[in-house]
Amino acid sequence: MHGDPSVIGRESPPTIFEVERGAIRKFAAAIGDDAPEYLSGEIAPPTFPTTFRAPLPELALDLSRVLHGEEEYTYERPIRQGDALSVRRRIEDCYTRRGSLGEMTFYVVSAEGRDPQGALVYRSRTTIIYR
Repeated sequence: MHGDPSVIGRESPPTIFEVERGAIRKFAAAIGDDAPEYLSGEIAPPTFPTTFRAPLPELALDLSRVLHGEEEYTYERPIRQGDALSVRRRIEDCYTRRGSLGEMTFYVVSAEGRDPQGALVYRSRTTIIYR
């Protein structure tokens, strides 16, 4: 299935993530961000959605062969402790390139998180490199 463009457009089912104060605090400490709003656990740092492990549809990747390419986020509002976000991921693109270590497959994956009322909270776009 790796490098197979037929995966483009496949979506994960929605997965609910409850944002906890302690998780925000731990994440902020792990990335070394000492902003008071993050250390208090009230508001999550911008890259916090990396902790949301929604399944990737149709991909069973050996994590020892995965590299992080790039990632970007856009927000409608900050993620706050107490949020229950429904996260859905979608494979936007899949292509193969040859590098010095051999063939690599690039997966471009989008995600969005919505609150219980269906309002968009954030969108992300990630490039995963599989070698």
